[in-house]
Amino acid sequence: MSLIDLLGYFGAFLSAITFMPQVWQAWKTKSVGDLSIWMILIVVTSCIVWLIYAVNVKSGPVLAANLIVLALSLVLLYFKVTFKPVK
Repeated sequence: MSLIDLLGYFGAFLSAITFMPQVWQAWKTKSVGDLSIWMILIVVTSCIVWLIYAVNVKSGPVLAANLIVLALSLVLLYFKVTFKPVK
C-alpha cells in the first residue's frame, strides 16, 4: 500500500467519524429534536451515490468512509423516527 493510499484511508477515517459524536449524544440523551430529518436523508442519499461511485472506480477509501457514514446516518435516522420529542 502506498503513502497516498494510506493518506486516503486516513482522510476516509476522519470523514467517517464526523457523525460519531452526534450519534453518541443522541443515544445518550435520547433526543434528536434539533436534527433535521432532511439533513439526515440528504446524507444517506449522498452516501449511496458515493458508494456506487466508489465501487465503479474501485476506491477503497471512498467506499470505507461512505459505508461508515451511511451506517451512522441510518442510526441517526432510526433515532429520529423512534425517539419521542422532548417537551
